[in-house]
Amino acid sequence: MLRINAPAPALGFPLLTGDRFNLTGETPENFTLVIFYRGLHCPICRKQIETDVVPNLKALAEKGVDVVAVSMDGEERARKQEAEWNFNDLRVGYALTEATAREWGLYISSARNGSTEPEIFCEPGMTLVRADGSVFAHWQQSVPFARPGMGDLISGVGFIVDNNYPARGTA
Repeated sequence: MLRINAPAPALGFPLLTGDRFNLTGETPENFTLVIFYRGLHCPICRKQIETDVVPNLKALAEKGVDVVAVSMDGEERARKQEAEWNFNDLRVGYALTEATAREWGLYISSARNGSTEPEIFCEPGMTLVRADGSVFAHWQQSVPFARPGMGDLISGVGFIVDNNYPARGTA
């Protein structure tokens, strides 16, 4: 389980750009938003990325939030997403390990019979990590739907930054 205000667990994975994401190397103005998504098989993930995340990248950047998305899909499935989905300037990673997903508190699912789901994958989640590497907020789900919207996150980050609002859930 992630602890609010505690250092975020180690997080590193390959990006579709050929670079490698390493959370400890991030230098956001305020936060890094890590979006964990189910993968190629999930139409809700695609919709979230294409219609909510990508259109709001500029607004997030204006609030000092750097964004990265990652799934447990391997490179082949991630490259298929790159060809079919609209990622634009979103940094997208792949090959998140099950152990890392569990360390980040994500629910893990296995493929349903007859589905196109991979053998094992993580359910969606989002984590807002401060520039100092500590966890500020974490959202996780055991189902693919009802995800927090970027509009709410953007206004929330604005309030946090403008009012020096503390992380909650620490008692």
